[in-house]
Order: sequence, then structure tokens, then C-alpha cells
Amino acid sequence: MIQLSFAAKSRARATGTLAAALVAAATLSASLSSVYAQEAGDVVARVGDSEVTEADLAFASQDFATQLQQLPPTQWRGVLTDIVVDMEVMANAAKAAGIDKEEDFQRQLDFLKLRALRNAYLVREVENKVTDADVKAAYDQEFENYSGEDEISASHILLKTKEEAEAAIKELEGGKDFAELAKEKSTGPSGPNGGSLGYFTRGQMVKPFEDAAFELEVGAITKQPVETQFGWHVIKVEDKRTQPAPELPAVSERIRQDLLRNRYAEVMEKLKAETKIEILEPAAEEQPQDGSEGGAQETPKN
Repeated sequence: MIQLSFAAKSRARATGTLAAALVAAATLSASLSSVYAQEAGDVVARVGDSEVTEADLAFASQDFATQLQQLPPTQWRGVLTDIVVDMEVMANAAKAAGIDKEEDFQRQLDFLKLRALRNAYLVREVENKVTDADVKAAYDQEFENYSGEDEISASHILLKTKEEAEAAIKELEGGKDFAELAKEKSTGPSGPNGGSLGYFTRGQMVKPFEDAAFELEVGAITKQPVETQFGWHVIKVEDKRTQPAPELPAVSERIRQDLLRNRYAEVMEKLKAETKIEILEPAAEEQPQDGSEGGAQETPKN
């Protein structure tokens, strides 16, 4: 097999990205192919003496997977049928012109076979080897001793002036419900929701707000308004906790892709160890043995 040779740095930089792309492409192709895996021999169209079958649509879905993703699934079958019919028409014309006998075409055919075999092996030995149970096991291992950051849940009332904020604090000290007052007076986007900001960790809010909020105990309200570039805040801490581990559905796809990349690397390492591979570097331009510049030189006359 002839391989193009690139600089070592380029190889190293591209390996991870290429592996991920190959695995993702093979996975998507397999998923799309299964949509059309009805009766492979069923005829869906006739073009001259040729027949277009369900299997043809399945194979076409692999080459046009990216384009199909941009269309509603209800249109896939019709689009693929049109594509394969057009391919049959043009392929027949190519045969009539003798293109299938040309040397360059035969080389291209060899490469396409090589690529198809590679993709089939990827699906069988990489994609199909990573199961939901593998993903769950990897999730359990990764988050078994998970210790998240400290985070708080807080609400605030945002007002334009310090005087307005001080007046709001007095109302709260007099027994006014925080959420109701936020709905009535807060100028911030969280006002209609009772001022709730949900959970956040350090570094997610502007520093004066963050410092004041993290100093409060649960249920406490700032005694003095807190100024930021957005205005004057009255803050209440609703809860404190250690950030919990993410749920499996939120990280399952990321874990699956990690496992696929690892599986790909393992498979390739094993196969390469069993295969004699020779990478041919481009031949350097020949130079004269004595180090002088090449080319014809004039010989002086006696």
C-alpha cells in the first residue's frame, strides 16, 4: 500500500482528530444504513438494464451522510433514490465511453475498495465493540469519587440606586417576602422569576456580587446593598452544596466518543504491530559527491 509521508509533527497533531473523524463517520454511516436495511434485494427503480435496490440506497446513505443530516428524515429515501438513479445514468454513459477500462479509473476503484473495507472494519471492530454497558462502566469509574466545587443558589433584587436598595432591605427586614419584592421591584431579567439565579460556583458572577453572596449563610440577606456595574443588589442565599456529579445522559455521548477513540487507538496499534509498514520519504535532490554545485561547467583552455 502506498502512503503519503508528512512531517512528524503534522502526523502527531492530526492523528487524534483523524481517528475521531473516522470513528464518527463510520458510526453515522452504520446508523443511516440501518434505516434502509429492509430487504437488500428489493428493487426500488430501474435505469435501462440496471436495477436500483434497497442495498444501493443503504450504501449511498454512507457517502451522503453529512448532506442527509441537513434534511428531514422523511425526505431521505426520495433524495437517495434520485441520487442513485442519476449515478446509474452517468455510470452507464461512462461505460459506453470506455472509462471503466482506463488505468486511472482502476486505481480509483482500488482506493474506493480500500476505503470501504476500512469503514466496514471500523464499524465491526470499533463502533460495535463499545456498548451502553461500557459507557455506564466508564461513567461509574470516572465519577465514583467525584468531588465538585462549592456552589450556592441565590436570588437577588437589582435596583438602580443605593437608596432604592436600602429601602428594599428595610421592607425585607419588616417581613416582606423576598421573591414577591423581586417580582415587584427588581430591574434584572430574573425579577419575574422571584430574582432566582439558580446554582453557581465561584468565578461565574462579577466579583463584588460573588464575594458578598459566598459570605452569607443559607437564608441570610445582605445587610448592605452590593454595587456592581449593573446596579445595586440585595442578595439572598437559598442553598449551599458541593456541586454534584453530572447525570449519565448529560455526559454519555462524550464518554462514548472517548471510548471509541481509545478503542480505535488500541485496534490500530495492534494491527500495525502485526504488519510490516514502510513509509517512503520523498527522495532528496541529488548533489555532486564533492559538494560543488551541479550543472555543466566550462573547462578552461590551456
